[in-house]
Amino acid sequence: MTDDAEASNGSAEPDGRRDGATHHRTRRGRSADLSGAPAWMTGELPRVAGEVAPDRSRSGSGRRAVAAKRTAPSVAPNIVRHVDGPASGDAPDEPPATGTDGQDESATPRVPAWHDDLDEEREAARAANPAGHPDQMPRRRRRWALIATAVVTVLALAAGGYLVADRLGLLNSDKDYAGTTGAADVLVTIPNDSTLTDFGDILTAAGVVGSPLAFVHAADGQPLSGGVYKMRTRISAATAVSMMSDSTHRVGRLLVPEGVQLEAKRGVDGKTIPGVFALIAEATEVTVNGRKVGVSVEDLETAAKTASASELGVPPWARDAVGKLPGDYRRIEGLVAPGTWEAIDPEATAVQILNTLIKDSARRYESWGLLTGNRSGLTPYEVLVAASVAEREVRDVDDLPKVARVILNRLAKNQRLEMDSTTNYTAAETNIDVHGDNYKADTRWNTYRVSGLPPTPIATVGEKALNAMLDPPKGDWLYFITVDQQGTTKFSATFEEHLRNRKIACDNKFLTTGC
Repeated sequence: MTDDAEASNGSAEPDGRRDGATHHRTRRGRSADLSGAPAWMTGELPRVAGEVAPDRSRSGSGRRAVAAKRTAPSVAPNIVRHVDGPASGDAPDEPPATGTDGQDESATPRVPAWHDDLDEEREAARAANPAGHPDQMPRRRRRWALIATAVVTVLALAAGGYLVADRLGLLNSDKDYAGTTGAADVLVTIPNDSTLTDFGDILTAAGVVGSPLAFVHAADGQPLSGGVYKMRTRISAATAVSMMSDSTHRVGRLLVPEGVQLEAKRGVDGKTIPGVFALIAEATEVTVNGRKVGVSVEDLETAAKTASASELGVPPWARDAVGKLPGDYRRIEGLVAPGTWEAIDPEATAVQILNTLIKDSARRYESWGLLTGNRSGLTPYEVLVAASVAEREVRDVDDLPKVARVILNRLAKNQRLEMDSTTNYTAAETNIDVHGDNYKADTRWNTYRVSGLPPTPIATVGEKALNAMLDPPKGDWLYFITVDQQGTTKFSATFEEHLRNRKIACDNKFLTTGC
């Protein structure tokens, strides 16, 4: 770098410096009385080729006219800018220009030429590199990014708060109807484990109450059960709570006990025990706006006879046996397990209802160990058949394991089971003291006439009976007999001992046949 004052002013180089010699100019303005100072102090810069020298004698308007004719330098300025000065021997600079008023333009302080193109150079730089420094986000973009992040955060918090408030029923209006009689009947299904808010949502959607919040307030924390309810539309929330607290408005609730058959059975005492089909029909029977809804016993029998095993939901381990009894509704005997169903849809078909019950029952049996805990030597379906016989033979569940062992011991000896329960299965009237034609009934279920197990279960099978059959205790018993009304049962390994036990039953007047 040179700090020769003359060179800085753009005069010809006396030392004959070659073309392209580098000169310096700065961003500082012109300073008076700095003769001899370096160029970076004076601000005097050599002209770029083609640049018009300022006419210092001109007035302000003249100077502006001359300045407009200047050609912008082709090199972007830096704080210290290197430009190529005129080569040695070039023509001298043009004489100073004067303004229109004849005054020397130098009388007015002049901003160096490189200042004129700062804005243009900045714009050009931005256009050439719009992204700016690769490691630095533009300030405006950073600001918008922060704003966007803040907006997203606020929206997320608002959405979360909305969901919580909606779940609690706080956003619902408290609209409520005033009536207690309502406008029409409607069936409403409430899933198990529903909250009071869930109750309110479902009832509001069905037109029963005016709003979920009104129902939640009316319930006031009172526990309510899921299920199917016959309700009225456009009733007050308090009336709805009262109706759902009363079991008379529940429909579709099915309770199947242990040891019952598909068909109803009349006992020797004149009492009739409802069968599974009758229980289903009773659970689904309801009148809605004058229309009867539900399935009948006949509907269920027809479905059991005619629907395919797949349509009925029969599990794989029972399909072969079911297929051997086409056209007989008893082919699904025992496939409905004892238990409670809270929400059987009254408007479903008989096939749909049986499908639901059989599939649920299969899962129940399997959860009790039918497929995993079987040590009996029988197939899963045979276990169910044998367990149903044991279920019907005893009064005291503590006797179930021994009865299970008697059944297995007789099967192992190929001895007929000769169980009264199997004879009663097809009899018009059940009687523990089997006699007469019942012994001679020519059916495949009468184990007094056929060997082995019946072709189907003879009743619903409870968990205790199933477990007893899956893993019975060891023993040599081949006979058992109930000897009194209290259900006392005696077991024996020989027929002679069995006859002595039978005499006890005769003495107690519990049996009369053969005494």
